[in-house]
Parts: sequence; C-alpha cells; structure tokens
Amino acid sequence: MTYLTESDVHNYVNGICFKTGPPGRVGIETEWLVTDQQRPHLPVPLPQLQALVEEAGPLPNGSAVTFEPGGQLELSSPPLRGPATTCSALAADLAHIEKRLNEAGLHLEGNGLDPHRSPTRQLALPRYVAMERYFDGGGGPSGRAMMCSTASLQVCLDIGADRADLERRWRLVHRLGPVLLAAFANSPRWRGRPTGWRSTRWAIWAAIDSSRTRPAASDDPVSDWTGYALAARTMAVPRADGPWLVDPGIAFGAWVAGDRTPRPTSEDLEYHLSTLFPPVRPRGWLELRMVDALPEPWWPVPVAVAAALVDDPAAARVASGATERLCGGSGPGRGVWLAAARDALTDRGIAACARVCFAAACEALAGMGAASLVPVVEEYRERYVERGRCPADDQLATGGEL
Repeated sequence: MTYLTESDVHNYVNGICFKTGPPGRVGIETEWLVTDQQRPHLPVPLPQLQALVEEAGPLPNGSAVTFEPGGQLELSSPPLRGPATTCSALAADLAHIEKRLNEAGLHLEGNGLDPHRSPTRQLALPRYVAMERYFDGGGGPSGRAMMCSTASLQVCLDIGADRADLERRWRLVHRLGPVLLAAFANSPRWRGRPTGWRSTRWAIWAAIDSSRTRPAASDDPVSDWTGYALAARTMAVPRADGPWLVDPGIAFGAWVAGDRTPRPTSEDLEYHLSTLFPPVRPRGWLELRMVDALPEPWWPVPVAVAAALVDDPAAARVASGATERLCGGSGPGRGVWLAAARDALTDRGIAACARVCFAAACEALAGMGAASLVPVVEEYRERYVERGRCPADDQLATGGEL
C-alpha cells in the first residue's frame, strides 16, 4: 500500500482541487429546511420526505437531490453556462419537487437556521455518526446545530483559465466573502429568539472547529490550501470492517508525517478534504459557502451577483477595488467576517462596498447573457442593499430588534 507524503498532498491540491480550464460555468447547491404545515415545530421524518421525492420522479433538468443530517433537502444543479441558464434549470427542478411536497402539506423554507426546532440527526450514515461524535467531543452544542439545523446556498464557480486567473479569482472571492455574507444574512433567530447576529448560521459554523471552518489564506492558492489541509485536525479514519476511529487527536499533517500508523492513503486525503468547511472551498471549482439559505424569489440573486463579479472582467475590476478598500489591501480579517455576520449592512464599510459591487453586477449581467436576472437583482438591491438592510432585518421587524 502506498502512503501519502506532503508532496503528494500538494500535488493532489494542485492537480485536482485547482484544476484550471475555460471559466464561465455556474453551479448552485441550495439547502432547504422542510416543515410540516400541520406540525411546524416537529421534524419531518426523513423516510416520509425521501418517499415523496421518489414519487416526484426524475427532475426535468437533472439536479441532484440529497439530504443533510437533520433532514434538510439539498438540490444541486449541474454546472451550466452562465448564471441565468443555471438558475432557470434549478428553478424548474425546484418547482417539480415543491409541487409534490406541497401536495403532502410540506413546505420548503429558505432560512439559514431553523428558528424553532431542536437539532435532530436523522441520517445514520457512518460519515454523520462520526461527525456528530467528533463535534460532541468538542463540548458544545454548535456541532449538532450545524449538522441538523443550518441551511445555506452555495455558489460554485470555475477555478480559472490559467494560474494567473486562478490567483485573481482566489483573492477576489475571499474578499467578496464578507460582503456576500452580510448582504444575504438570513438567520437572526434561534430557539425562537433573536441571537444578536444577522447570520447566526455563520456564527454556529465559526464556533465548531476553527482548524476546519476558518477562512483559508488568500495569497498563493495551492500553498494556502495545502497548508490548510495539513494543519486541520483529523476528524475520523474511515473503516470498511468496523466502527470508524473518531478524532485520533492529531492534525492531518502529523498523520502524514508518521505520528500515527498506518499512515494515510489517498482515500484518507479525499475524505479529510471533504470534512473541511471554510467559506471558500476549492473542489475543482470554487465553492462559495458563506451565503445563508434564501426564500423565493431571492435565492437566484447571490448566484447572479457572485457570477457577475467574478466572471465579468469589468465588474471584477470594480469589485476588486471596492473589496481591497474594505479589507485594507489584504484578505479580510476576522473582524470583517464578524461584523458581516453580526451587523450585516448596518456596518458602514461593508454597506458601502456592497452598494458598489451590486451596481457593478447589475450592469454586467445583461452582457453575460443574464438579462433575465436583472429585474430580481435590481429589486433586491433597492429593497435591501441601498437601504443598508438584509433579509434578517425583515425577520427581526416582525418580532423584535437586535
């Protein structure tokens, strides 16, 4: 059996995680909380939900349906050319699923955090059993809440045409991260009460294990991600013939160096990378993970804005300048991320940056073949961004302020 070296990790990251090619494709992963209109404070049994999805039949545009540990439904589009094509395809698949669920009295809720129900794990796959044990060992409730009560919207963009394009996009998406987090914050309540955060979902994720949830550095993509992966704690060692070994107590790099035997294989590396959850994760594409789940009609907006600001050259230049001013010429520090999650667009600096970025995105979309998305982006911009607000503020207005 061949065991890994640090060079092997570096080569895997370079060749797989950051595989370059012509950009322009967009993917969307939407997570939805599922509620029963007759019993909104109880979890929907996962077997019931799975049966209804099966009854709905094949989706017209081929989106993948999966489930998160607490029974959240995830709908993932195929990667398609441009944000308008992808949003249109996912919207049709979503409507197909929703029709069957609504007939059964179930509702898909676009919210970053379940505001009422307690975390209840329903998936018994070894991966999630191990993950729950790992986070329980950390001594706090955030792990189970992350697994079972949160929902996000993930925008997936191409790595870039070449190394220079990759480095530009890597820097830009990290600087855009707090702006997108703030503009789309939508989880201000937990257990029926305001938490003091516009994005409590982000706060929960940030609390579980900083070695696998903090933002990566944004200087040299391959070196940044290789170092991140090696420094992160090993969550579990999968076993085909028995219970998984959970939390062996070492960083993955120490395991590679031989601090535990047998040393890891390429399969162990692939599993380890799947347990890392920073705001931007490279997987052969750039997975932007900082956006809270959003309801109709708003969920296409972060897709359109992110794609425009990264893929359109003119919009990217505007966004680069605006985010560089926000971040002081470097990547966003912890304070910027905290302000984005807590204060959202009530933070003056983040709000000013968001206004510039949204204006640039709206101008770029028509030239990208995405004119159909301009009305909803403009409506969102006028309702929220220009007024220094986000969807979390709507929730708070109906039941108390921060």
